[in-house]
Amino acid sequence: MRLRLSLKQSLLLLLVPTLAAVATVELWLTRRHALEAANAAYDRSLLGAIKSIDANVSTASGGLSVELPYAQLEFFQLTASGSVYFRVATTDGLVEVGNADLPLPPAPLALSVPVFYDADYFGEPLRLGAYMRPLERSLSSSGAQHLVIQVAEGTLSREEFTRSFVARAALRDGLALVLTAIAIAAMVALALRPVSRLAEQVRSRKPTDLTPLEARGLPADIQPLVDAINQQLERTQELMRQQRVFFDDASHQLRTPLATLRTQVDYALRESDPARVRETLQALSRQIDHATRATNQLLTLARSDTAHLQRVEFDAVELVREVAMDLLPRARARAQDFGIDVPGEPVRVLGDRQLLREALANLADNAIRHTPEGGVVTLGLAADRLGCSITVVDTGPGVPEAELARLGQRFVRGRHSTGSGLGLAIARGIIERHGGALRIERCSPGPGLRVALWWPGVVPETA
Repeated sequence: MRLRLSLKQSLLLLLVPTLAAVATVELWLTRRHALEAANAAYDRSLLGAIKSIDANVSTASGGLSVELPYAQLEFFQLTASGSVYFRVATTDGLVEVGNADLPLPPAPLALSVPVFYDADYFGEPLRLGAYMRPLERSLSSSGAQHLVIQVAEGTLSREEFTRSFVARAALRDGLALVLTAIAIAAMVALALRPVSRLAEQVRSRKPTDLTPLEARGLPADIQPLVDAINQQLERTQELMRQQRVFFDDASHQLRTPLATLRTQVDYALRESDPARVRETLQALSRQIDHATRATNQLLTLARSDTAHLQRVEFDAVELVREVAMDLLPRARARAQDFGIDVPGEPVRVLGDRQLLREALANLADNAIRHTPEGGVVTLGLAADRLGCSITVVDTGPGVPEAELARLGQRFVRGRHSTGSGLGLAIARGIIERHGGALRIERCSPGPGLRVALWWPGVVPETA
């Protein structure tokens, strides 16, 4: 099971390790700078000892003598807190005074330029300073003309200073890290209090409460989320309103045919004349057809509102031909001129083929139903780079101009309609979900209607 962290825990989990990493790097830099500072301080001390020894070197006797300032060396040894060594020698090493085997510098010395370096002396780490100056005259048979002065001290005091400095810095940084983590936790908790109030506001709501959430006092980063939730609540309210209207209208549409059927059945049971019973049964059959069609349209309307669009690529010409073949027997039964007007080549479009077929079938069925015998019904198709348009044109009685604007609304029927007023509503709902529009126009000149389904779903041709 995946562990879910709160926002506060997530922030602390991200910030504290980051701060710890920064503190570690800062501590490493502190140690390095402390070591450099200690070296600089102790190197100045070494340089002072070298100059003091150099001032007391004498070659007047033809040899090498050093009058050591013991008081100064004792003070130097005291401040060094460790061993102190020195060496004075010619560059060839034939004449020397002091500790003869002190480690030499890693690189040749330059005249009058002091050099400082680290080395081991019998297992003891040392910090050494070396200085070379010219001699007034050679002191050895090799003719060496330069004198080298070396002073060394143990690094114990330097390491203790560095260790103490770094320990204090680590303590300081650790305390700062703890205080920072506590401050971050407190600030995050304070900053998230409005979010906690919002969560409590949502939890305490009744299931039927769809009023907008209170957005006052929320952080600016949370405001878009609350706005999106409120928009969703508004859409849910509108959907529930539509469902209530749908259920009310649907119950009315179904109750009326059922009541009529009950009346006709009761009449047929009381009637003894076979001819009248037959007429009643024929009326029952028509009423059942009407109720069946109304029920199927209600189910289609509900599906068109809620079904997920399955957009696929298909041939719109084939779709028009398929619907025409399905409805051709009904048109022939009414002696209508039923045909199609489509391009000779396939028209590739994107959309939910099943829902678009339902929309076109409802439009064509309406046209056949309202066009008188001997009339003309034509299914057409046209497409361009902007979209695809499927039209149904009939020569029926048409609709007055004042009623055109209301057509396509649920349960709204034209003056001459005998249906339930759902065919155009189904087509309109389906095509609007495809980002298109339902267009209804009166045919001019002449009677009839021209109904078009348009949506931007044409697939561009590839070269």
